[in-house]
Amino acid sequence: MLRSKRILIAAALVAIAAPVSNASAQRERGAPKKPKPVTDSTKVKTYQTKFFDSEVPLEATLTTNIDKIRHDKGNKIIWRPATWTFKDTAGKEHVVPIKIRTRGIWRLKTCDFPPLRLDFKGSTTKGTVYHGLDKPKLVSYCKNDDTYEQYVIQEAMLYRVYNKLTDATHRGRLVKVTYVDSASGKVNAVRYANMLEEPNAVAARLAGKNIQQIGARKGDLEPEHALLFGVFEYMVANTDWSINGLHNAELYIKPDGNVVPVPVDFDFSGAVNARYATADPSLGIGNVRDRLFRGYCGSKEEYAPIFDKFKAQKDAIYGLYHDDIGKLLKPDVVNETLKYFDEFYKTINDPRAAKREILEQCKD
Repeated sequence: MLRSKRILIAAALVAIAAPVSNASAQRERGAPKKPKPVTDSTKVKTYQTKFFDSEVPLEATLTTNIDKIRHDKGNKIIWRPATWTFKDTAGKEHVVPIKIRTRGIWRLKTCDFPPLRLDFKGSTTKGTVYHGLDKPKLVSYCKNDDTYEQYVIQEAMLYRVYNKLTDATHRGRLVKVTYVDSASGKVNAVRYANMLEEPNAVAARLAGKNIQQIGARKGDLEPEHALLFGVFEYMVANTDWSINGLHNAELYIKPDGNVVPVPVDFDFSGAVNARYATADPSLGIGNVRDRLFRGYCGSKEEYAPIFDKFKAQKDAIYGLYHDDIGKLLKPDVVNETLKYFDEFYKTINDPRAAKREILEQCKD
């Protein structure tokens, strides 16, 4: 085992460091920052939930003070009271008290409605599909119109795509949320949101542990997933990530000592192509639709099985866009997305193109 990998694993088991928080700070850098000690890293609860065992979309009503939530930015972010109302399979209505808080960086500053983190209490959801959830992310709409709702579904689809390639990923489940303002009693919006599996749940599925240690390099990571991560990000044309800086990337250490990277947040990808998405000027690409490989270097022999995995799952991946969840996307969005994926498959099926666009563009 490489010395750097031993250091990463040792540090991961006893320490945590704050991740970078913006795209401009995500470039691969030198030595890791000195980690801060964690007092309860070995006492994190593992929540068992069946919520993500099904992908069937749910319906719920979130009631809270919309105006206060919209102004929770910067140093003003606090947990606020809310209720989560839903019906179970028998038609019984449940009104569950929860807490919510805003999260994120760019969207928090820009969107009409911010992304949220929900705080469920186990006793209040006992016997319901939500039991076992702790503090999941809710990827909510940015602006209250159909186009922005499609972005939420498009991003949810990319989590589903990665799930066809590996189980080292976050599962998600769409919920059609009615947002009600508690101050006025009026409905603010009715839009799909994507509830994401929590890191503790991902760790439980991997029989491992989520670690928040910056500074990881290729040699610190399990080889297959180190390469798979980069090729997937190239497929969806996402450059807004850094494994080294834990920017839109998470790390999980498995019982065998292997550290697996897991991608998160794809709304700045070319596959979603959101109106607000921009590429870092330092990358030298015109817009987010321009693919740029930012993954690790490897030989064609190392990348061959990775390409084969994508090829083997092509039909399953494309099939996602024609199932019941895929049909929530507009037909023109589906057609545009699959044509965009066609370009990726054309590249990895052409050895010269793959060498030019991927192998020769890699980063050590």
